[in-house]
Amino acid sequence: MIDFHLDARSRVAPYAQLAQQVRRALRLGMLSVGDQLPTVKDVVAKVAINPNTVLKAYRELEHEGLVSPRPGVGTFVIRTLADDSLAAHDPLRKELEQWLAKAQWAGLDEESIEALFTTTFRTFVKVRK
Repeated sequence: MIDFHLDARSRVAPYAQLAQQVRRALRLGMLSVGDQLPTVKDVVAKVAINPNTVLKAYRELEHEGLVSPRPGVGTFVIRTLADDSLAAHDPLRKELEQWLAKAQWAGLDEESIEALFTTTFRTFVKVRK
């Protein structure tokens, strides 16, 4: 089951944040075909947002062919984004956790770690294009 959260500091609309989180979970193998997404009511209670925001996120995912609503039952995953690289995730996650621990040990707070990672990642991607 996916555990939604919203970043109030983000410039990304709340519905888009929810849709991104589902895509990430599908890419990382955390959600599989047949899994049910949380009900709109559950997301509203957990994240304290308007039901229409959740519905908009779920509709976007439906238009992308990732989920399908079943009236009166819920919304279910019909396609995953995981690929053959999924087997490499665990060792890479462990290395990343070690790097994060080193960053914390060096005195960086969460925002500094995120800024360092994001900036480095964007530069890396730009150079590789």
